[in-house]
Amino acid sequence: MEILLVTEGTYPHVRGGVSVWCDQMIKGLKAHRFHVVALSATGHEPAVYELPDNVDSLRLLPLWTAQRPSQRGRLAKRPDPAAAITLLEAALSQDPGAAEAFEAALFELFFQAQQPVSLSEVLRTDAVTTALAECWEKFHGGLGPALKLADAMAALDLIEHALRPLSYRPPETDVTHTVSNGLAALVGLAAKWTHGTPLIIAEHGVYLRERYLALHGERLGWPVKAIVASFTRRLCETGYRNADLITPCNEYNQRWEKRLGADPEKLRTVYNGVDLERFPEAQGEPDEPTLVFVGRIDPLKDLHTLLRGFALVLAELPNARLRIFGGAPSGGEWYHEECLALVQELGIGESVVFEGQCNAVSEAYAAGHVVVLSSISEGLPFTVIEAMACGRPNVGTEVGGVGEAIGDTGLVVPPRRPAELAQACLALLTDHERRHRLGKAARQRALELFTIGRAVDTFDKIYRDIGTSRVSKPEAGEVSDGTSGNTVSDDAISQWTTEESSVPTGLAA
Repeated sequence: MEILLVTEGTYPHVRGGVSVWCDQMIKGLKAHRFHVVALSATGHEPAVYELPDNVDSLRLLPLWTAQRPSQRGRLAKRPDPAAAITLLEAALSQDPGAAEAFEAALFELFFQAQQPVSLSEVLRTDAVTTALAECWEKFHGGLGPALKLADAMAALDLIEHALRPLSYRPPETDVTHTVSNGLAALVGLAAKWTHGTPLIIAEHGVYLRERYLALHGERLGWPVKAIVASFTRRLCETGYRNADLITPCNEYNQRWEKRLGADPEKLRTVYNGVDLERFPEAQGEPDEPTLVFVGRIDPLKDLHTLLRGFALVLAELPNARLRIFGGAPSGGEWYHEECLALVQELGIGESVVFEGQCNAVSEAYAAGHVVVLSSISEGLPFTVIEAMACGRPNVGTEVGGVGEAIGDTGLVVPPRRPAELAQACLALLTDHERRHRLGKAARQRALELFTIGRAVDTFDKIYRDIGTSRVSKPEAGEVSDGTSGNTVSDDAISQWTTEESSVPTGLAA
């Protein structure tokens, strides 16, 4: 079968986490052919994974280039702001029909983007800017500061970047599988609206929750954050409603998905898995009490809490060590610098080592007595189940599927609580018998629930079931968006599915 796999900021450009899952799925499902579409910042990111032989194509869709998607060799049609205005009003409105209005407007913008119409020009018209200010006053007037022109333009700029995947012309495949909701789902919606391709949305972390957390920390005015958050919420609702199947990697995610309109009948939890040959049971322990962190250096991992907690551990165990394996993703170097500064501020520099990227990850787990995860958002993290496979107990924060994965084989504490994190670490570092008992139980739990073979076999069956039930390609005449009654004529479709000149130059691979 032909699978369109859509990623955002992960595979094949970033190691760890979701990228590990993508690599596992592609290599494990050798009978299927994959076309990878990777949403990235510039489109020039180097691949850190070697693409397997069953990857037939890789297309990069840059979201943050200065050059906006445009059409090559043809004049763009004059922008019509009506759909953009409806989209914004539906994003900010709490009316019962707002979700359906948002979806219909999104479909119309997709159609315009494929015509070609520059969505950048659409969203920068005076009519749209004025309409956003009116919507803000209508739905948020009196609840906060007035919407300044600079805030309106900043919010529209962020939404324009977010909508750039609508300019992409998707290939015809049997299934679209997005690794998240949100922007990646836009590509899945485009394939569904164009070819009737069934859509599977995987959820590792909850996309909307992670966007809320990211917006909270960004240096934007409150009105900008509120507008972008409302837009993202409606976008995620649209993705869930249009998905043929949603595959969260833990039960926790389902609460968010149901709240955002996902049909419970379309939800199926599929746990991540590890290759047990790559993660054998660790032998022996280091001489000094050692905590290990494995993962990217990123605000979602909340290394500030880990470092503050370790400072408390060090006060009780002066010979303790913390080894941090992993690097900062491109653009996230600032957070690494913050962590280094915090180490100096806490005076723990002689006991903390930033090891950088580790290729032999099992050796990283074996380098400590306890593996620690201090995240504020997770799906079903590979670091947890990999450590379990190696027979190391975890201390993790109760976010996403962390507690679900650990079960009774480690300790779980609330996020952003350095003192409680420290107490849990001390409890295992100072109790040899308990630590070894939990480590053996962790490996047994990994063998039973979290193997790569189990995950691959599940998705092989899902692909075959979903792919054979796809909507047949429409007859000549029209293509319906399936929700709002809008249709696209065959003549219009042929303009952007048969002409090479219709491929947006800003999105060229």
